[in-house]
Amino acid sequence: MASDKVSLELGDEKRAHFQDVREELRPVSGAPGLAYHDSSSVNPNLSLPIGFRTLSIQVTESQHPGRPKDDVVNFFEQLTYQNVSVEKLCGMFGTGPEHGLDNVVVSRNIQRDGKNMIAQAKPKYIWKLLGYLFGGFCSILWVGVIIFFICWQPLSDPPSPTNLALAIVIIGVILSQASFSAFQDWSTGRIMNSILDLIPSECIVIREGKTSKIAAADLAVGDVVMLHVGNKVPADIRLIETSGDVRFDRAVLTGESEEIEGNVDSQGETFLEAPNIALMGTHVTNGHAKGVVVLTGGRTVMGRISKLTNKTKVKPTLIQQEITRFVRLIIIFTIILALSILIVWLAWLHRDHKPFMNVVAMLNDVMGCVVAFIPEGMPVAVTLTLSLIARRMKDISVLPKSLATVETLGCVTVICSDKTGTLTQNKMSVMSAGFVDETYASQDFHDQLKASPEGSAFERLHRAAVLCNGATFDSATADLPLESREINGDATDGAILRFVEHVGNAPAVRASSNEIFQVPFNSRNKWMLTMHNSLSSEKTSASHIFVKGAPDVLIPSCTSYFSARTNDVRPFDAAARANLVATQEKWSRAGQRVILICMREYIPYHAVGTNDFSTEVTKKGLEELTVVGILGLMDPPRAESAGTVKDCRRAGVRFFMVTGDFGLTAAAIARQIGIITTHAEPDCLADVVRQMNEMPTGPLPSCRDPANRIQKSLVLEGKDLVLLQENHWDVVTRYEEIVFARTTPEQKLSIVNALQHRDNVVAVTGDGVNDAPALKAADVGVAVVSGSDVAMEAADLVLMGNFDSIVGGIRLGRLVFQNLQKVIAYLLPAGSWSEAWPVLLNAFLGVPLPLSSFLMIIICCFTDLSPCLSLIMEKEEFDLLTLPPRNHKKDHLINLKIYTQAYFFIGMMETIIAHTMFFLYMWKYAHIPARDLFLAFEKYSDGFYGYSQAELNHFNAVGQSVYFVTVVILQWGNLLSVRNKRLSILQADPIRPQRRNPWLFAGALLAFLIAIFVTEVRGIQNLFGTASVPVEFWVIPLPLALGILFMDEIRKLLVRTFPKGPLAKISW
Repeated sequence: MASDKVSLELGDEKRAHFQDVREELRPVSGAPGLAYHDSSSVNPNLSLPIGFRTLSIQVTESQHPGRPKDDVVNFFEQLTYQNVSVEKLCGMFGTGPEHGLDNVVVSRNIQRDGKNMIAQAKPKYIWKLLGYLFGGFCSILWVGVIIFFICWQPLSDPPSPTNLALAIVIIGVILSQASFSAFQDWSTGRIMNSILDLIPSECIVIREGKTSKIAAADLAVGDVVMLHVGNKVPADIRLIETSGDVRFDRAVLTGESEEIEGNVDSQGETFLEAPNIALMGTHVTNGHAKGVVVLTGGRTVMGRISKLTNKTKVKPTLIQQEITRFVRLIIIFTIILALSILIVWLAWLHRDHKPFMNVVAMLNDVMGCVVAFIPEGMPVAVTLTLSLIARRMKDISVLPKSLATVETLGCVTVICSDKTGTLTQNKMSVMSAGFVDETYASQDFHDQLKASPEGSAFERLHRAAVLCNGATFDSATADLPLESREINGDATDGAILRFVEHVGNAPAVRASSNEIFQVPFNSRNKWMLTMHNSLSSEKTSASHIFVKGAPDVLIPSCTSYFSARTNDVRPFDAAARANLVATQEKWSRAGQRVILICMREYIPYHAVGTNDFSTEVTKKGLEELTVVGILGLMDPPRAESAGTVKDCRRAGVRFFMVTGDFGLTAAAIARQIGIITTHAEPDCLADVVRQMNEMPTGPLPSCRDPANRIQKSLVLEGKDLVLLQENHWDVVTRYEEIVFARTTPEQKLSIVNALQHRDNVVAVTGDGVNDAPALKAADVGVAVVSGSDVAMEAADLVLMGNFDSIVGGIRLGRLVFQNLQKVIAYLLPAGSWSEAWPVLLNAFLGVPLPLSSFLMIIICCFTDLSPCLSLIMEKEEFDLLTLPPRNHKKDHLINLKIYTQAYFFIGMMETIIAHTMFFLYMWKYAHIPARDLFLAFEKYSDGFYGYSQAELNHFNAVGQSVYFVTVVILQWGNLLSVRNKRLSILQADPIRPQRRNPWLFAGALLAFLIAIFVTEVRGIQNLFGTASVPVEFWVIPLPLALGILFMDEIRKLLVRTFPKGPLAKISW
């Protein structure tokens, strides 16, 4: 677009007003209506902040080497929305602070600019493909492909079709693993990305004079947006009104943790530096504001950075780290065995038994060792296991941002939960109302208010409660009954709003005054302040300041109170203070949140709307307050909270409450839901100090063991936490039951850090902006879907349904770990151990190869894979919540106990039996005793025992097939035994409903059919050297498989009988 042409595509009724300001503006961007210079306010020497300049230049140079490096920098420098006046800004976009945009203009702007969405970065498919094809075991399998191709030709003369076929088979194995990995990435990625669709991303806008809540994607340039604490900024917004204390967290853009204060004015800063610009994706951490949308979607700062930067490299999950560790170990073992065969061949066999093993035979043995020791089917099994768990998590309404979160949940030892909105329903209602000298139930207050004259204490409390409130009814539901109307605002203000609308004429109260200043409630101050001028005929120079908040915070600032008995103002003396505190404690013990409402008259010195005015009122407004009254609000616990706490306790997880509420209120709710179970009064700070003095010196035992904990309850408030020293935390973190009350966001974070430093894996649940630091620092941050955008942004998983779904997450985290262990314990005996020994016997003891490389691949990728996949369908062997949390530092996915079970117990039995069957066949059908097969080397050739070479090859092929069939059938016994670690099959069989798993039989049958296909099909026999197996060798392994099951049953019996014996210590 030419620089002298601009089109804002505004409605015709707005164009005349725009012409007045058009001459003072000139376009500097090709995007219509996006960037203008105000010739009266632009400083040509302004430059982009160095952090953003560096980012922009680096990305530009790396991804667009042919583009001038100042292209993006200039765009940010030339934006001037921050410098134009509010009137000019509204004129530019055809909007108004109170009216907003007309719907026709909204539609036109969206049609021009598109939806307010940032396009997702396209995956780097080439790198993904390379990772699928060469990652994990595939890297070493490609070596096998190359060697088998070399053995096909030129090393074999004539070319060996068997080696060619083996190379093709291994390529097929690699491609199947890559396909499964791609499928897993696609399916789990689809489930994880669905969190973006299910978590609401909404904002409050003013359109045609009506306030409504809409999807952030439907925002248009020129929309007037209301921002409140806890919101994520939905677009780049120029602020036109603020509460005076609004702050933004820009860490998502700048990486800096320091919050940025927002205001209406700008001092000539650039767009990125200006305090009157709220950038898309940042969070409102305090206060509230109103602003005009100036940039949407990909045109925002966030959108441009998103386009130019690559995604951060994803950190490997705990499960991925465990699997990578296993893969490395297996590859190391494989390389050691392969090198040992190579060294033995070079040093001995090549010299002394050259006819027995030429280069091709040696390479086949080396690759046989590689194929044997690598369980090729394991990546597929792991992939399908994780995909299944992802689906199960979605079924229980839990959306993790990564599968690692699920597994980590199984390790959690402490859950620190917020109260309001997490343990409670966040559906507050006013239960009590009163004064320093009188209290009433809410309905009684209603009756008293109706009968009271104007100017009474009841009327004053109603008026103060109406005016000191940050909640509003959504205009879209204004015609609905009071209880059905939607509220924009927090739960406390919403409950008071419904209360004042119900008991009195709230609209008339609002119409009688004009709000000129507001400080919203926040978790640090624990109070809210509003300032009003009267609109009545009896105007005075003094304004009315109303303050509501926590009684313990405001009482020190109170000097008088309105008496309900005498209907006048009285001194707030010691007796009045004691009376008020007694009422607070009484209501708090009943589980009510107590709100104190105060007021004062004040004549401000500075002009309204200035920063000095905000500072003055914020300071002076809390001095010499008069108590108007108190309100008691009840937020009932969620129906599932008590059961959730009980189940977490049963799982060995301590459940603590961390809240900003009053200590007695928090303790009362904690008793209702079972966080506090002791009948005695909870301990306090003095008890902590006493216990610390009584503790022995030296290292303290881990509090993972319940025997090392203090079996009492503890209630600490924020004022107590300030006094705690490091050694005090050694005592605090040992309590079985804790309620932390009156905490700030910083204190919540310090609680999490203290627990983590003392060997605890901490999960934090919360829904508010004040929970965000703790959610981010926790090992697992859990947000509820009804919470703030900030909380969900900081969390690792989101509960989309009931709170008790966190228990399901813990259960699945433990189940996925156990099932993966069972899968690996099943695969290793046949897919690794029983395949490696034939190669070793062939290379070191001269035995004709008992198992071919082709049959090894069939075992790993086909006959073992189908039964092992049935193991991922296994239900809990027992109630996993009865287990203590897994120690992720010691209890690895693959450990010495599993190696012992898989290699030296089950694997050794299978290896001995399979070799025995091989030697039995050779003795029965070839009449060659086993002793003559050992150290046969090159003797096993034409003339050995009077057989021709072709006959010997046939005997060996049948023997290899016998070995293969034996291993396949023996794995049935392993399959039935490995599904239970400790329980007998008689206690947990796969047929009865409790542990029914029909997939076991389907998997075993499929493996059997594959074995028949591989050994009986003539084309497979000719190409890969397999042969038909005599009938008796299909039958004999059946009782032997039962024998393996029986031997493992004996092991389990001994472990159950002697749980602390030596066998139990080494059993998995």
